[in-house]
Amino acid sequence: MKITDQKIKELSHLAKLSFKSEDQSKIKSELEQILNFCEKLNELDTDGIEPLVYMSDRTNHLRPDVVKPSLNKSDALKNAPDADSDYFRVPKVIKK
Repeated sequence: MKITDQKIKELSHLAKLSFKSEDQSKIKSELEQILNFCEKLNELDTDGIEPLVYMSDRTNHLRPDVVKPSLNKSDALKNAPDADSDYFRVPKVIKK
């Protein structure tokens, strides 16, 4: 596929990019190299090869989701440097 200056302008508009005129020729040659590489990949014989669904044949072993007792509020606030009756107290970080 031949890359034209018009095609570069269309692609840059779609990608919301702007190029200097001297960079456009470099981009044009790089896009042509990418497309030539993709054409080489099309030459490969892929008959009988299953498409990849996952990159690995490993399975993800997740632990069972079991409800366990957790800390109650008073135990959680016990080691806090500063706490209110129900909440952790922290220094103000957002200024209005």
